[in-house]
Amino acid sequence: MNDRLAIGYGLAAVLLWSTVATAFKITLTYMDPIQMLAAASVVSTLSLAAVAAWQGTLNQLASTFSRRPLYYLMLGLINPFIYYLVLFKAYDLLPASLAQPLNYSWAITLTLMAAVFLGQKIRQQDWIAAALGYAGVVVIATKGNILDLSFDSPLGVGLALLSTLLWAGYWILNAKNQADPVIGLLLGFILSLPFSIGLSLYSSDWSGIPWQGWLAVSYVGLFEMGITFVLWLKAMKLATNTAKISNLIFISPFISLILLANIIGEQIHPTTLIGLVMIIAGLAIQQRKTKV
Repeated sequence: MNDRLAIGYGLAAVLLWSTVATAFKITLTYMDPIQMLAAASVVSTLSLAAVAAWQGTLNQLASTFSRRPLYYLMLGLINPFIYYLVLFKAYDLLPASLAQPLNYSWAITLTLMAAVFLGQKIRQQDWIAAALGYAGVVVIATKGNILDLSFDSPLGVGLALLSTLLWAGYWILNAKNQADPVIGLLLGFILSLPFSIGLSLYSSDWSGIPWQGWLAVSYVGLFEMGITFVLWLKAMKLATNTAKISNLIFISPFISLILLANIIGEQIHPTTLIGLVMIIAGLAIQQRKTKV
């Protein structure tokens, strides 16, 4: 029964995450990346606070922060503030069908960074996964013109890859955090709000945004930066075999490309699919357990 529930939660999270690349592009037609960050962060903060209240953990907020205030401030500045600012700008500069697969290579980045900063051993299969995954990144970014190394938007590609470093770095810093994960995430959003709202008031014009923009950014705040994370945590907690759940994430980028093609009307370049298959193959190899 627990495994059925775990798969249900996991599928719900994966399906919601599959829609966010489309939601990003829709929102960016009404808002700039800074406005999008500020508005989505407000929605995420409210949704995570509601989840914490429902779980009965909201009263841990002040005591958790008081134990390590600078640590949580640093986490909040990395995620959501800098990470999503970089990611949204990458989506602003690139077609979502390119930005999303490039960002998807963060799990391979995490393995390499964990070896450097946490002293974790890199297995032979991790090197194979990294080589395959980043070869896929090059195929996607260059649209197959590997020898020319020609990019439509070098800045966009650079930002998409920078987002993988930021996201992996966030999870490395979070690796030994013993606090409730929802409370930890909520603290990051609360502490980053003054920065994102202040930056948006300084640099952006909030007048004239139609209701469609507010609806789209609310969706992003709920389902990319908010409650989908909680669904995923619930799935991982209930599962007797976490590999069954973690493998579900492999279907997300393919669903995302289908939605982008049918809703946004983006043309999916054949090399995007080839590169994405290479990244997914690398991730699959990385997840295989070595025999002792």
